[in-house]
Amino acid sequence: MIELMMLRLPEIVIVIYALSILLYFFDFLEHNRKANRLAFLLLSIVWILQTIFLCLYMLETGRFPVLTLFEGLYFYSWVLITLSLMIHRILKVDFTVFFTNVLGFTIMAIHAFAPIQRPAMAELLISELLFIHITMAILSYGAFTLSFVFSALYLLQYKLLKGKIWIQRLWRLSDLANLEKISYVLNLIGIPMLLLSLILGLQWAFMKLSFFQWYDPKIIGSFFVLLIYSLVLYLYRKKQMYGKTLALWNTAAFLIVLVNFIFISRLSNFHIWYE
Repeated sequence: MIELMMLRLPEIVIVIYALSILLYFFDFLEHNRKANRLAFLLLSIVWILQTIFLCLYMLETGRFPVLTLFEGLYFYSWVLITLSLMIHRILKVDFTVFFTNVLGFTIMAIHAFAPIQRPAMAELLISELLFIHITMAILSYGAFTLSFVFSALYLLQYKLLKGKIWIQRLWRLSDLANLEKISYVLNLIGIPMLLLSLILGLQWAFMKLSFFQWYDPKIIGSFFVLLIYSLVLYLYRKKQMYGKTLALWNTAAFLIVLVNFIFISRLSNFHIWYE
């Protein structure tokens, strides 16, 4: 029973931790207190589950888990989350909390899916790591796709209004400000999700592949997608890009997503639906 809990707890923690980071990212840019409170609640749950895992591990081994690199990574992750909760509650520095938890998530992922003394369990976890990585990547691409749809609707609405073409369907497209806002929020969801997916994907590649290349076209393409969308988000937040220009850039960014997903994957040494 204890062994089963020790197997499943890290997976649950990774999923909840990812949701917490997404909400912290949203609050970091939007100053949304509801998202902030929910992120803190989820992070607290992560801390509780990690503490339970720590206690179970100590019960199983009969000592404090800091004697190996595997154990040290877990304790390091636990310390980072503990500090994050303290920073959140005492200092209210959300910028620090977000980036501390991105680092903590990375450390937690390395620990949770690292090969351990139980080969069968390690192989199962590595397979589930790949599943989580692919799922999060596809969800982020789904968010970018919907963002593109709203940008396309923005451009259509803009053209109709500019040309003073008054048709009944025009009023069903929503107003320009709302279309722009929804597109922005979808990017806000997609960017951190893609970042976390890349962290998990790199962890899987390091463990599973005998020969791993940082300069693999798929890896470079994915980070380029992340960079482009982050740039678009940054320029929007700085009010240096908005309206029609933002919609055009968002459309161009989505074309890069398609190129990366459909064509660059074919150039990868290991990303063609690895078996």
